[in-house]
Amino acid sequence: MRKNTLYIIIAAIAGLLLGYLFFGGSDSSSTSGQSHDHNSEAADHMWTCSMHPQIMQPEAGDCPICGMDLIPAETGSEGVGPDQITMTENAMALANVETTVVGSGDFGSGDAIVLSGTIAVNEEAMAVQASYFDGRLEKLNVNYEGQQVRKGQLLATIFAPELVAAQQELLTAASQKESQPKLYQAVRNKLKFWKLTDEQINGIENSGKVHEFFPVYATVSGTVSEVMSAEGDYIKQGQPIARVISLSSVWAEFDAYENQISQIKEGREISITTKAYPDQNFEGQVSFISPVLDNATRTFTVRAILNNQKGLFKPGMFVNGQIRSGVQSDGDQKLFVPVSAVMWTGERSLVYVKARAELPVFEMRAVTLGERIGESYTIASGLQAGEEVVTNGTFTVDAAAQLQGKKSMMNPEGASSVTGHEHHSEMQPDQSMEMDLPESFQKGFIGLLPSYLKMKDAFVASDARAIAGEASALGNKMNNLDDSSLGKMEKEYFRESVRLIEKISGSAGLKEQRAYFVNLNERLITLASHMQLNSTFYVQQCPMANNNKGAIWLSAEEKIRNPYYGDEMLTCGKVEQVLN
Repeated sequence: MRKNTLYIIIAAIAGLLLGYLFFGGSDSSSTSGQSHDHNSEAADHMWTCSMHPQIMQPEAGDCPICGMDLIPAETGSEGVGPDQITMTENAMALANVETTVVGSGDFGSGDAIVLSGTIAVNEEAMAVQASYFDGRLEKLNVNYEGQQVRKGQLLATIFAPELVAAQQELLTAASQKESQPKLYQAVRNKLKFWKLTDEQINGIENSGKVHEFFPVYATVSGTVSEVMSAEGDYIKQGQPIARVISLSSVWAEFDAYENQISQIKEGREISITTKAYPDQNFEGQVSFISPVLDNATRTFTVRAILNNQKGLFKPGMFVNGQIRSGVQSDGDQKLFVPVSAVMWTGERSLVYVKARAELPVFEMRAVTLGERIGESYTIASGLQAGEEVVTNGTFTVDAAAQLQGKKSMMNPEGASSVTGHEHHSEMQPDQSMEMDLPESFQKGFIGLLPSYLKMKDAFVASDARAIAGEASALGNKMNNLDDSSLGKMEKEYFRESVRLIEKISGSAGLKEQRAYFVNLNERLITLASHMQLNSTFYVQQCPMANNNKGAIWLSAEEKIRNPYYGDEMLTCGKVEQVLN
């Protein structure tokens, strides 16, 4: 029994010794390695705020601006230049970012300029039917727009006292035409000037009777576009009765941009399509190019004449045209990029180029554009054949650059130097101007601030009804404040503040009230910053309000309670200035 127990003890000791020999050292080294990897990862990992990406902290926690939980910042951007940005594959897929190699896509195929326009009346085929003598319009045979008339058709009948007298002269001269032929001929010519025909004149002479009413006949065939007189009107010689247009031919007028001037020439073929006849193409030629550029739209008119004998085209109809530009007729190889790849800033044209073919790394590039051909631009400088540009999701890439503090469309210098609380908002009270506020006005204005703070608290509570009530009370007090001693500029600031308060009190929607509150604070705080206040006030700012432009408000306490978002982001903001 004792011998068996001894064997068991010896076996157990031997097992422990063998276990230590095989596994004892590995546990320590493994644990040490794991600890080292974790520490290295923790040292390299940074945390940021999804709403305030300028915040970078070495450990997890809350955003010091808005209080939201920090998230891990993207890593793995080794080898990325200071002006380059990276995007994850997931972000690119969600934004549907697409790229195209410059020169590989046949953007200029067809070499056509696509224009939009309308069908217009051919003004060369327009006529105004007028009265040739004074009189009263007894009968009008054209009564509405769109009525068809034929050349020689009776348009109107006019009672003309002058013609009655002229007929009497004709009958008298006819009886003396053998002795006074020149007088007789002069009277006949006088009637001819009033558009009476030889047949009409001979009829009067042969009948010996004076006609009181005279007809007016159409001189052209066409469509009545405007009736310009009414029955019973007394009209003067030359006064229009109706306007008649011929629609046997019409104008197709297109708007072209000024950068297309050099590509469009008179006589070039233009292919025209319209939604009314989607299966037909109509051919024409450029017959006119406007010599004047429209200053408002920066476009000029291109015109083609279309045969309309079948009446297919109606004035006002929308049409599209394609003109062969001939931009490559000189044999030069030009680079094209789609219109969607280009961002405009008013002065610069920008594209995003993929800097590394194997990785989603992009950089902004300024380019010089040439002509616009259809939905593409020619590139005069800034790109080379074979480079890859973003053609879809361009603005998403630019937004990512802004969030990463890199150069972007709205910030060409980059914002990498702006971090944490050093961020400076443009939304500041304007203290650069000089204001002279009388002591009596300052005293009355300071008395308004408790009412303002009540209204601000209602904004914090997101209570639109309470906001309207507090704004109404504040508005009444402001209207009772004497501003007659203020200068012109100071009075304008104060009066505009009163107007904005009235807008807030009259608005039922919280979103609209907050929009007026942004502008109100700019004016009230500017006034307050030029006063000797009797207590401390804090000018506070939310960088996300006012469509991410930032907005300020006035508070009597340093603690942030955001009136632009309320409970959604109650602590988002910071103190910009202290007014004593």
